[in-house]
Amino acid sequence: MNLFASPDTMATNPTLAVLGFKRQLVYHLHIWAFIAVAPLIVVQWQQANLLLAALLILFFVNAALVVVLLRLRGVYFLKGRLFPILAVICAAYSTSINGHAGLYWAYPAAIALFFLLPLREAIACNIVFVGVMAVVSFLKFPEADFWRITFSLGLSCLFAMIFAWLVGRLQQELTRLATTDPLTGCLNRSQLADILNGQIQMRERYERVSSLVLIDLDYFKTINDRWGHLAGDRVLKEMTGRLRKRLRESDKLFRIGGEEFMVVLPETRQKDADTLAHQLLTSISARPFLDDIKLTASASVAEVYQGETWSVWLNRADQALYEAKARGRNQVINAPRPSRDPDEPLIDLTSPVADNGVTP
Repeated sequence: MNLFASPDTMATNPTLAVLGFKRQLVYHLHIWAFIAVAPLIVVQWQQANLLLAALLILFFVNAALVVVLLRLRGVYFLKGRLFPILAVICAAYSTSINGHAGLYWAYPAAIALFFLLPLREAIACNIVFVGVMAVVSFLKFPEADFWRITFSLGLSCLFAMIFAWLVGRLQQELTRLATTDPLTGCLNRSQLADILNGQIQMRERYERVSSLVLIDLDYFKTINDRWGHLAGDRVLKEMTGRLRKRLRESDKLFRIGGEEFMVVLPETRQKDADTLAHQLLTSISARPFLDDIKLTASASVAEVYQGETWSVWLNRADQALYEAKARGRNQVINAPRPSRDPDEPLIDLTSPVADNGVTP
């Protein structure tokens, strides 16, 4: 992924947006590390601390590579693994030979780890970091300073860890809110293109078929008009629960309109998707909602074919759903192959759901 993704791409894909912001944070932190370390190399070289100068040069080169590769290729060099190793070594060695002048750099380095690494890795690295600095402080400074340094560095890491954890939870919650329908908990349109493109890639690369099912509730407006929108919302939530009971964990359920839903079925042929679609419609019509609201639905099924884009695939299913509505509703229509003759009729699967022999 390009580090500097377009605003339109980030707005339509919250997951990419979060990843993009993380990479920008990594990018700018390494720029500042690059700037901060450069004069230290000169200082340590002039003071004849050649080993420390060499370690700082490695730190400098690592920061430069991260910045350049993120900018040009969107690649995180070694996923930031060199930063904690070099930070621990440089801070510990600098403290051992320069005293407090080296110790001051341990604090920003320890905190930066929580912004550059996954949380668990950052915690592990900081435990090692604090342990190493405690040993160096014990050998270098008076006992009182040793305890001050160990506890202050440990508390700084603890506060940074809590902050990083809260930010991570906030990112997860914001992503969930941006990618799911608040009423039903189904995925929303922000994830539609990515998931359909993923199934198309599986079809193109590995010959793994996928199908999708569009479901539209029949005469749903009458429910809102007669029983009110609150009842309509409760029906949608209960209907979603019925659908989920029929789906596998790998299946993806979307709400793509007011009363229109889509199910993406990986590793599923059109014939099997048609069987499932009948079962789903039966689960909707088998018993009333809210004790006395009877409801049916129409559905279409479309298998993805090689060379299709996600919009073409979805459009075929949409046209078949329109046909199901036109033929009287409460039925399943299979979308034709994309290369069919324009005069070729749709595959006729118009038997009412109540007569298809599938038990609820």
